[in-house]
Amino acid sequence: MPGTLYVVGTPIGNLEDLSPRAARVLREVELIAAEDTRAAKVLLAHADAAGGANPARRVVSFFEGNEAERAAELAEALRAGRRVAVISEAGMPGVSDPGARAVDAAIAAAARVEVIPGPSAVLAALLGSGLPAERFTFLGFPPREAGARGELFGALRREVATMIFYEGPERVAATLADLAAALGGERRASLARELTKVHEEHVRGTLAALAARYAAAAPRGECTIVVEGSPPDAARAAAGEIDIEAELSRLLDQGLGPRDAAARLVIVTGKPRRHLYQLALSLSRTRS
Repeated sequence: MPGTLYVVGTPIGNLEDLSPRAARVLREVELIAAEDTRAAKVLLAHADAAGGANPARRVVSFFEGNEAERAAELAEALRAGRRVAVISEAGMPGVSDPGARAVDAAIAAAARVEVIPGPSAVLAALLGSGLPAERFTFLGFPPREAGARGELFGALRREVATMIFYEGPERVAATLADLAAALGGERRASLARELTKVHEEHVRGTLAALAARYAAAAPRGECTIVVEGSPPDAARAAAGEIDIEAELSRLLDQGLGPRDAAARLVIVTGKPRRHLYQLALSLSRTRS
């Protein structure tokens, strides 16, 4: 019979958040696929302290660079009836971390998949933000490329659910500024950092205020940004508030070129940059 793949949630900072069930599974499995083997050693020492190490257990790396190849190896182990666990450096595997391919491989191998829930930066940041939690959407790390970021943030102007992003500390200020430009600087937001650690912090305010704060000094540690959704009435009104052709014409009249005019509208409309550029180019030609 095929074995079992355990998708194990691990602490995002405080080791005391490792559940007894997760610790037991990590002691009992024969193979652990870990995003960061160094972090795994610390975690396993903590888990083993409660029940003793398993001498037959083996730990292998499982990160973005080898995820596809390693998933195939995990599938072979599962077909052989072995018990396999997958863990990320922190949090739940598969949520902005490797893990989804391991689950797909296990399903293809007809193996059992068992999820061991654990700490989540998404939920911790959401609940600490004070923003509505009845409906939310997790968007992971925003694109680094300016055009793709603008399209994403512009497309979220009418999103009524609370929005949650992960972001690196060095890009927090730029992301908050782009969100303020796309959604409005008055939109409520919260930045959570160092969740479950000694210096945990939730900084709440408007997007404009947070962008100004972190432009002056970048935050330290891993960051999660929570942004208030659009009120339903405002979302409906925003659907038809921008006459794209008229706005492009206005920008062209101000002396901007087609490329710059398109870039201005990407972040407030969410429309693809290429589409806006072609329209601006066509308008520019009719004026020549």
